[in-house]
Amino acid sequence: MLHRDRSLIYGAALLRSTGVGLIGVLLGIYLGQLGVNPGRIGIVIALGMAGGAAATLLVTFGADRLGRRRTLATLAILSAAGGAGLALFTTPWALAWTVSLGMVNGMGRDRGAAFTLEQALLPETAPSEARTRAFAVYHLVLDAGHALGSLLAALPFLLRERLHLEVLDSYRWTFAGYGLLVFLGLPLYLGLSSRVEVAPHLRKKLDRFAEEKKGRCGVAAGTKPEISPDTRSRVMRFAALSGLDALGGGFLIAALMSYWFFQRFGVTEAALAPLFFAARVANALSYPIAAWLSRRIGLVNTMVFTHIPSSVFLMAVPFAPTFSLAALLFLLRESLVEMDVPTRQSYIVAVVRPEERTFASGLTNLTRNVAWAIAPSFAGYIMKWLSLSAPLFLGGGIKILYDLLLFRAFRKVRPPEETPERK
Repeated sequence: MLHRDRSLIYGAALLRSTGVGLIGVLLGIYLGQLGVNPGRIGIVIALGMAGGAAATLLVTFGADRLGRRRTLATLAILSAAGGAGLALFTTPWALAWTVSLGMVNGMGRDRGAAFTLEQALLPETAPSEARTRAFAVYHLVLDAGHALGSLLAALPFLLRERLHLEVLDSYRWTFAGYGLLVFLGLPLYLGLSSRVEVAPHLRKKLDRFAEEKKGRCGVAAGTKPEISPDTRSRVMRFAALSGLDALGGGFLIAALMSYWFFQRFGVTEAALAPLFFAARVANALSYPIAAWLSRRIGLVNTMVFTHIPSSVFLMAVPFAPTFSLAALLFLLRESLVEMDVPTRQSYIVAVVRPEERTFASGLTNLTRNVAWAIAPSFAGYIMKWLSLSAPLFLGGGIKILYDLLLFRAFRKVRPPEETPERK
């Protein structure tokens, strides 16, 4: 049953991430085609991220009470509505409401509310020694979807070439397809077993204390688990640093990067789709390497010492004189930048108790979503008033600062599998 639940989670994640990959390439270009200036493009993208942050907040503090399956199903419906809104509306204000309520993710990577809840569920489907591998496979599935979605971003170009649609109509039909795609995750979520509502190995203890409001081992479904002071302090520090990382990443989301390539080199969706497809393939291939590397040098070391070089490659991109060289540097960055993702998520759920994982996962992702919601609006105005390439330098610099602070704060806090007695 647990294997079946894990497979359903992987399937829903694949559908959703395919849609996210598609939107990440097209949203900024589509808004530009509508005549929206870079500053307002940043604001619209930020509103979509803000909707995702609000949903993550609700997931963090309400998913266990409302029901995990019900929450995931609701998120799928809202995301599908966002796709329908993109297909129907063209005015900036209508699009602003659409992307916010539909949690439209311009990052090009799936890091929203559903991702947060799935992250909390996944450790319960694998033993501790296989936990990082489960996260690596999960992210491999996500980036397979990101890659496929990036490739599908060529659809507007193909619709114009083959069916002779108008430019805006080609985007509307593509966004309608996005809405249908994310809606297909709904039956998969509804197919999850009731075991996902409560960690299986805590079920007997939770039933025993079903009438109690709080307990050491856990609480009944529908009540709030007790979070230890040590966990609260540790998660707050980790979440704050994760927010700093996400702030840097918010200047570099796919919608803005594709817009940067579009403006800097004049390339179309036909060139950008394979570029971002290759980037997501590079992301996906890095996850098994990250899992392998973490077993040898540790989770924190893997996070830090793969992340810093990726930022250096990114900051070199604006100096490239041609699209080909810029694309190469961008792909080198993408081959390293996501290696910290499965390791970071494996780490945070490993250094807290099982019943605290929804809180730890939710708060960490909440700070990241808030930061992602803030940065794009600033990035858009920086692109407009300072320099088209300024967000790349600013985002890369913030990410390097995050890596150094993370190493300083957590290099001595080890997960169970890295402690001397487990080696």
